[in-house]
Amino acid sequence: MDLSPRPDDQTLPAASAGETAHVPPGSIVVGVDGSETAAQALVWACDQADLEQRPLTLVHVLEPVQVPASGMYATTAIDYGLLLDQVREGGAALLAAAEATAHERAPGVVVHRVMSSADPRGVLLGLSRQAAMVVLGSRGRGPLRSLLLGSVSVSVSKHSSCPVVVRRPDHPQRPRTGVLVGVDGTARSLPAVEFAFRMASFRGRPLIVQHSYFDATEALAIQRGLPAPELADEQALVAESLAGMAEKFPEVDVEVRLGRGFADHNLVEASRDADLVVVGHQVDGPLEDLLYGSVAPIVVEHALGAVAVVPVP
Repeated sequence: MDLSPRPDDQTLPAASAGETAHVPPGSIVVGVDGSETAAQALVWACDQADLEQRPLTLVHVLEPVQVPASGMYATTAIDYGLLLDQVREGGAALLAAAEATAHERAPGVVVHRVMSSADPRGVLLGLSRQAAMVVLGSRGRGPLRSLLLGSVSVSVSKHSSCPVVVRRPDHPQRPRTGVLVGVDGTARSLPAVEFAFRMASFRGRPLIVQHSYFDATEALAIQRGLPAPELADEQALVAESLAGMAEKFPEVDVEVRLGRGFADHNLVEASRDADLVVVGHQVDGPLEDLLYGSVAPIVVEHALGAVAVVPVP
């Protein structure tokens, strides 16, 4: 296998955290770092690129090399130029191995490679402006490890210009019932709903539409042993969220679930048998973030399997 850089590889310098490489618009961008979940993300991205006939862009962020101050540099026996070369060679090897996997998994997909030593967040958010989606593992190594743990992973999914799919840890033998999407009956659900329909259509899977509600009247009735009130209003909200989608995607079988409780908890629980969990995310300011912004980050951090966060314009 040839591990050397290719003439068409894109390399972003360390100072260009916000710079975007010249990759084809509409690419599926996937992070490559040699970790197990990054390998699973690569497989997911290859399959999706093949299904949609989109180009695939492999992105690797180099390990940072700390160069001592000039006074100390003269007294060390470390050749930092050689060390930087070795780090770049290691990155090129990871990208070459990922490309070989992509060609084996999806022979017809055109593959591009990007390598950078900039902040992973800036690199991926920059690429998201041209991409169809960004796909990441959830337990990376090196810079991508910090990217995909804690607040930084939440930041990427919150600020990306395109959908972000995070490949969370999974149980290979668990049953899978289809694509799961959370809706709230408002316009903010529509981009996530359409994305979920598309994923279900491409992958030939059923779609499960989950609407969560918290009704104090119902809770009181259940506590007193009385019949629960009708859920006509909640059903109407879901029907509004799905309007027009059945005609656009007639091949997708749809199941609607109404669940009492909080949306994030219900989606995390339901993720145990889902192929993919889809949530929308919109942040207009601190109040919007407080009221609506917590569902997507919690699902990204706690769901089982793949989670897609879809930005709401």
